[in-house]
This record gives sequence, C-alpha cells and structure tokens, in this order.
Amino acid sequence: MSKRKREEQEGSMEIVWQTPANPPEPHDYVFRNGRRHVRPYYFEFISHVKNRWEGKTIVDLFAEEFKGRPYDYYVSAVKCGRIQVDGEIVPVSYIVKRSQKISHFLHRHEPPVMANDVSVLQNESDVLTVCKPASVPVHPCGQYRKNTIVGILQAEHGLAPLFPIHRLDRLVSGLLILARNASKADLFRQQIEAGLVQKQYIAKVIGIFPEDEITVDANVDYNAREGRSTTEVRNANGAAKGKSACTKFTRISTNGTHSTVLCEPITGRTHQIRVHLQYTGHPIANDMLYLSEHVTDRSAGGMSADRAAAKSGLSPDFIFHDKCLDEENFRDDFSIDPMCTNCPNLAPKGYDGLEEGLWLHCCRYSGPGWTYECPHPDWASLPE
Repeated sequence: MSKRKREEQEGSMEIVWQTPANPPEPHDYVFRNGRRHVRPYYFEFISHVKNRWEGKTIVDLFAEEFKGRPYDYYVSAVKCGRIQVDGEIVPVSYIVKRSQKISHFLHRHEPPVMANDVSVLQNESDVLTVCKPASVPVHPCGQYRKNTIVGILQAEHGLAPLFPIHRLDRLVSGLLILARNASKADLFRQQIEAGLVQKQYIAKVIGIFPEDEITVDANVDYNAREGRSTTEVRNANGAAKGKSACTKFTRISTNGTHSTVLCEPITGRTHQIRVHLQYTGHPIANDMLYLSEHVTDRSAGGMSADRAAAKSGLSPDFIFHDKCLDEENFRDDFSIDPMCTNCPNLAPKGYDGLEEGLWLHCCRYSGPGWTYECPHPDWASLPE
C-alpha cells in the first residue's frame, strides 16, 4: 500500500498521508452509540487552479472557496506546508496561476452513519447485490470517503472494484446493485437508458392512501441550493419548469394513521418519489424535508437540507443525539492533530447527528432476463 510520508515543518512528527489510492481497512471504523464512525486520518486533497481562481493569493483562494475553516487556519496551513502549489511550499502572498496543482494535506474527519451492516444478498461472478442501510452514501462524495457502501464493502469483504449501476439517496435503504466489472456496468446502463428496467420501492406515508392505483405525472424541479425538489404542473400552454417525471403508487396496507405504498418510478429524477408522494397529500411519514413547507437554505451552517429541516423541530421522535462520546475515549481511538479545526471531536464540526433513515426502501429491480430483490424493513409492517 503506497502512502506518502513527510515531516511537519513545525516539528518532527512523522505523518502518513493517504490518497484516494489507499483502500479503506477494517480497523478504520469505530462503532459508538449506534453509529459507524471513521477514525480521522491524514489525507491529501488535490485540485487544479480553475479559471476563476487565477490571480488570487493562495490564502484568499482557500478562504473564499472553502469556507468551512477560518482564515487564520489557511494562513497557518500555507506557512507550515499543509497547503502546497506544484509540490512546493509557497508564501501566503503567492498568486496562483491557471492549471497549477494545489495540495491540501488535511486531518480528515468523516460524518458518522448508522451502524447497520451492509448485508450481501447475492454475490455472482459479475454482479453483487446488497441491502444498503439508510444514511450511508453509495460512493465517495463530499465529506464521505470510507463511510460509503463502496468503502465498507472493500474494507469488510475485500470486494473491489465495484460499479454501482443505479442511485439510492443517502437516507434511503434497500436494494443496491453493483457490477463487478466495467463491461457489465455498461450493459446495465444501456438497459436503464432504454427504459427496460422496472423499479419498485416501498414507503410508509401519512394518512389513508387511496385504494385505487394513482399515477402522478408532474415535472420535478430540483433546487440544488435548497437541496429539495418541487412538483411543477404544466400551465395552459403545456409548459412547466423542471424535468418530466412519472410515478405509479399502489396502496399495500393502512391502519388509519399510516399507509404502506408500493412506488414504481417510471423516470428517475432527484427526490422523485418523495416529492410525488407529497404531491398526493401523503408524504413519507418521517421525511422532514417534505413534511415541512419551511425551506431552509442549504448553505446555512453547513448542514444538509435534510438535517436543517429536521432541526426545525417538527418531530422530536426522530431526533437522535450523539453527544455522549467523551474526549478521554476519543484519544484511545485516534491521535489529536494540533492544527485540526475538528479535533478533539470524532465527527466534523457542523454535524449535529439529527438524521435517521427515511421510511423509503428499494425492494426490487428487474430487467431483461433478471430480477433482484431485497427484504422489506421492519417499519413496513403496520401496527393495528
């Protein structure tokens, strides 16, 4: 395993720097209070100077583009070599030029996820299917790298490379299909694009869902800033914002308070099932984002839109407080970095631990000559 070693300019501490080439390992994970944490680790982030960055000082670039840390941190990081340009230490007044390579050597803290196992359902020569737990992203994105389905499968089962053939939102659970090679992934992609793949989800919604099948044919318009979608109905001229979207819904059962509903998305838009269920008047019963009419700006406080919506206090029953890890126990699990703005906490700052999984679960995918299924979750059985 290739790892980069360098001496900290401010001391003699030897640090092992990881890059994307370093695979996750079983000892990287810490399980506390129903959450899977990742031991913080040193990581080299690499980017190249974009056109809009050219002409800025190295410190101003980071302070303006990466607002998660204070200005003084970036000054110190440049001075001690934690931020470099083309592999060299530069002064804080250095003006960056287009296409230069910028490295940020960082003590990386990943957000925790729910500690449920990633259960392997079928392991074939060219296809792997798993039951994805809610809250775990499928692949590396944003602050998540090791705390992903792909990372956990590599660490705990030695399964790599893997090619996810469809999306599941981070808060959604259920069937996830991964190809074991690029050619199989491309075959799945062609079938999906040709409309030959049928998808089924199950949801637990508010109220008594209508007994007859409902088809929602309403455009979905995703607002990246707010982190949520809206349904857009066509006007008199037949025009509407967003992308065309269609979902079929069939009631499975109801107890008068909640209903379980079979959801069959014909298209695949962001949050399509969630927003189409809201459109029917029966949103997912624990979906804070679409139960609330209040829209919280995603940029506020660095929180995801789902966590920000949950923080509005709509349903305390769904709030999970992950506050009982003490600093003494932290120190048994990882080394405190003197420059890190997240230490001594295990999770990154801004993570409030308020989210739980949605009552939305992928249960079946089928295509030409193949079908893959996933068992229903416990919440799908409604109490009388």
